[in-house]
Amino acid sequence: MDLVHTIADLRKRLAGEPFVALVPTMGNLHAGHVSLVDLARKTGDGPHVPRGGTSGPSPVVVASIFVNRLQFEPGGDFDRYPRTLKEDCAKLEKAGAHVVFAPDEREMYPAAQEIAVTPPKVAEALEGEHRPGHFQGVATIVSKLFNIVAPQAAVFGKKDYQQLAVIRALVRQLNFGIEIVAAETVREPDGLAMSSRNGYLSAAERKEAIRLNRNLRGVKEALETGAEDLRSLEDAAMEDLRKAGWRVDYVAVRDRVELAPPRPGQRELVVLGAAWLGKTRLIDNLEIER
Repeated sequence: MDLVHTIADLRKRLAGEPFVALVPTMGNLHAGHVSLVDLARKTGDGPHVPRGGTSGPSPVVVASIFVNRLQFEPGGDFDRYPRTLKEDCAKLEKAGAHVVFAPDEREMYPAAQEIAVTPPKVAEALEGEHRPGHFQGVATIVSKLFNIVAPQAAVFGKKDYQQLAVIRALVRQLNFGIEIVAAETVREPDGLAMSSRNGYLSAAERKEAIRLNRNLRGVKEALETGAEDLRSLEDAAMEDLRKAGWRVDYVAVRDRVELAPPRPGQRELVVLGAAWLGKTRLIDNLEIER
């Protein structure tokens, strides 16, 4: 596995490679990130073939590690976000990544980033409402990575469900011609979605953290067994979290594509939640089939 820190060295390493699959990360990797690499290794052959073939070359998997200041809101956890490059590289090499691209801020932003990518409408509600500027930072850095790496495919996790919708719109509207592959959320044995920020939780908070998933699962099961009153289900879930001491940003049922309130009869839905447990903000989501 090659570790490169500059754009020039990365382009030199990838020159002539017929198929590149990108896994963008901010580091501090866990099993969920490893699953993205596993999926990226399969993108050149099998169900994820970008340009109509039945098979293709084995992909060169590039995992990027960059803590992007632009997607952190003022007062957020940019400075305390864990930087664990040595450990991350060991995990990525074991997972079968071929290249790790780990630039510093000066490499990615040699001058002030005056040009920013305006995110699409799907970014406005939910996370967009509670984290102003977040998706502009995401859209900008992902566009830069796409231009630097020039991949044929890129893998993003469903845990950041709204981010995935934003990236799909970005690729579609700016004609990147990159296949976006969605990876299922990887969970702890008790159901907690794996996240780098889980490391911020105290032992007591870690035991309590499963409450978010439990409430989302309750909404999902109610809707899949015939319930229709979405607002009551959302409100009940938020109230349960608040009574347990959480500060709730939202629990919301949305359609899966535009993340808009569902129309009557819509079947493919998702319930999303975001809430603060102490000083740690947790997010999760579950897809709903009716």
